[in-house]
Amino acid sequence: MASAARAVADIPAGATLAVGGFGLSGVPDTLIRALHEQGADDLEVVSNNCGVDGRGLGILLASGRISRVTGSYVGENKEFARQYLSGELEVELVPQGTLAERLRAGGTGIPAFYTPAGVGTQVAAGGLPWRHAPDGTVAVASPPKETRVLAGHTYVLEHAITTDYALVRAWRGDRHGNLVFRRAAANFNPLAAMVGRITIAEVEELVEPGELAAEHIHVPGIFVQRVVQLTPEQAADQQIEKRTVRSR
Repeated sequence: MASAARAVADIPAGATLAVGGFGLSGVPDTLIRALHEQGADDLEVVSNNCGVDGRGLGILLASGRISRVTGSYVGENKEFARQYLSGELEVELVPQGTLAERLRAGGTGIPAFYTPAGVGTQVAAGGLPWRHAPDGTVAVASPPKETRVLAGHTYVLEHAITTDYALVRAWRGDRHGNLVFRRAAANFNPLAAMVGRITIAEVEELVEPGELAAEHIHVPGIFVQRVVQLTPEQAADQQIEKRTVRSR
């Protein structure tokens, strides 16, 4: 695609969206900013976390564009907490491994699976507050999930996730959509790329088909419909969520 703006131009209001990244590592910031400028709202987002204040998905969140989040960790975003506790935002918290497996299942055509994660908690029994009322009471709670005893152990049934669109960031990609992720950026990006009916990848380096060794490809192009090449400035614009240093 000629630009990130063109790549996200047809994402409509109310779309479901899987977004790669973990903290601020491997977040498709350029695509997120383009979507923010495009103006789509009422978005239902699936992502490990919802960015931080003023960065990543936090940009869409601050402007009221996100109506629902399915994720695992929300502790670094004060605006997220405010919207959730005030009833503006619906949130489905999922154990991190379960979220990864629900995405993987969606990408591979597995409709559901049993897992021990969450057994004996509200994850399985239901009652987790998905949405609060303005007075602080629970307006929408999670429903109970099916459980089953297999080989003497109890497991809970979790359903796969697929979305209308997916936004991911890769280190290298080719014009067929084959993607390679680098180091920690290979977090939720490969999984998110698999579940979008239309997956859009921003890549730091765009190469011609055949230049990527087959054994190095993390996500094959069959999963990716659109590729956007980042400028050197966009590729270099990477922040660290928390910098910890030791006194010399």
